[in-house]
Amino acid sequence: MSSEDELEIIRRKKMLELMKRGVVDRRKTVMPSGVVQLTEANFDEYLGKYPLVIVDFWAEWCMPCKVYAPLFEELAKRYSGRAVFAKVNVDENPSIARRYSIMSIPTTIVFYKGREYERLIGLSPMNMMRLRNIIENLS
Repeated sequence: MSSEDELEIIRRKKMLELMKRGVVDRRKTVMPSGVVQLTEANFDEYLGKYPLVIVDFWAEWCMPCKVYAPLFEELAKRYSGRAVFAKVNVDENPSIARRYSIMSIPTTIVFYKGREYERLIGLSPMNMMRLRNIIENLS
């Protein structure tokens, strides 16, 4: 295991400790329900306003993205009020895609307190399970 991996594990443990100590009270923030469309105009606003934002980077022509969309929407319904679920069309918002080095789609990034917490690339059952676990732990 590299030192970067060890640092990442320590960072996540510390982040979870802070959350469990109640550093963030998510109950006071009213979160939008359903899936929100983010653009270059509102992306940073959402990351700054809500503690837990899960963003699906996708494109209209991407078949795996089309398969992933209803699964992502189901998660948004299931965890409504616990996290903000959002989509970014990489073709229409290339500067956001570049900023986060999106090389493959679908890519889902979990943002906690405005910072990237986890990145899941591709469409797989393991990614869906991992995403559910992250939401359960952070919300």
